Amino acid sequence: MSQEILDKVNAQVSAKFPGAVLSAELLYNFPVFTVDHNDAHEIVSFLKNDPELNFHFLTDLTGMQTADEKHLGVIYHLHNLPKNMRVRVKTFFSMDKPEIPTVTDLWPGANWMERETFDFYGVKFKGHPNLKRILNVDEMDIFPLRKEYPLEDQTRDDKSDKMFGR
Repeated sequence: MSQEILDKVNAQVSAKFPGAVLSAELLYNFPVFTVDHNDAHEIVSFLKNDPELNFHFLTDLTGMQTADEKHLGVIYHLHNLPKNMRVRVKTFFSMDKPEIPTVTDLWPGANWMERETFDFYGVKFKGHPNLKRILNVDEMDIFPLRKEYPLEDQTRDDKSDKMFGR
């Protein structure tokens, strides 16, 4: 079933947006599409509004950073509830210009998810109605889930590395 969903969605999106699908693969039996960030809003809008595909429910939206630390990304998890079909749509953009259009016009519930992604990764959602920090303090000038920030407090001296196998 998942391969059928992958093939069907890939065919329809590729026909509508030639060249915008950078990859379409089945990861852990889950259809995953990587799309060009310039077309991401139009593609998720198409997936939502196409009567046959009908991915009308945004299950989740989150950010990520690539392993090479040069790109940020946004991941959309979409669900067609009546047919119980799910897809993941990923898009990436440069750390130098971490911007992508908001999807709050499509899913008002994306508001807080986009704010959280901005808060932790610094992704600016163009057109967002109230893009400000949601969990961290407003004065914070870093984005803590980016890889350039260490996971542990480097100033602590009450921990011994030998206790942690290092």
